[in-house]
Amino acid sequence: MLNIVHKDIGWIEVICGPMFSGKSEELIRRLRRAEIAKLRVAIFKPQIDDRYSTNHIVSHSSQRIASTPVSSTTEILEKAQDAQVIGIDEAQFFDSSLVQVCQQLADSGKRIIIAGLDQDYTGKPFEPIPQLLAVAEYITKTLAICVKCGNPAGRTQRLSKDSARVVVGAGDIYEARCRFCHEVFEVKPEK
Repeated sequence: MLNIVHKDIGWIEVICGPMFSGKSEELIRRLRRAEIAKLRVAIFKPQIDDRYSTNHIVSHSSQRIASTPVSSTTEILEKAQDAQVIGIDEAQFFDSSLVQVCQQLADSGKRIIIAGLDQDYTGKPFEPIPQLLAVAEYITKTLAICVKCGNPAGRTQRLSKDSARVVVGAGDIYEARCRFCHEVFEVKPEK
């Protein structure tokens, strides 16, 4: 008879959607449940995201959980070795190496839970989320409510005319919009 030995099996969970759709709340909920289960949890956020706190993941509804700010995915790999569950918020602020880091951690038996925007303010896929969706075992797509018409909102509307792809902000420069109400403003280069 064949004796099969199972090693710890890891996996990747991705929570994605527009701003104000509850991604960070869901991430915090899953991480708190892992802590209640007495699992070793490591939580990370990009250093660039200091909107509400430098060392906590904070949802727009003020839920919070302690986290470690990192400037690169290499730091996640180094600091997560002893963890069983790894949480990563605002994944769109990391480069494409996040995919390989998450794969490596999951392959070593860890549960990875990632939250981030799946589209930028123009409605285009926001890397590295599409690549993470392709390799994830579990995917949760969250929707917000369109502030214009009240329909389900899957897009993030930028209210400022800034043309940079990454502009860290909250309700001051972004709002949730549905497909119909979402507008992309043409930004003309300065002369």
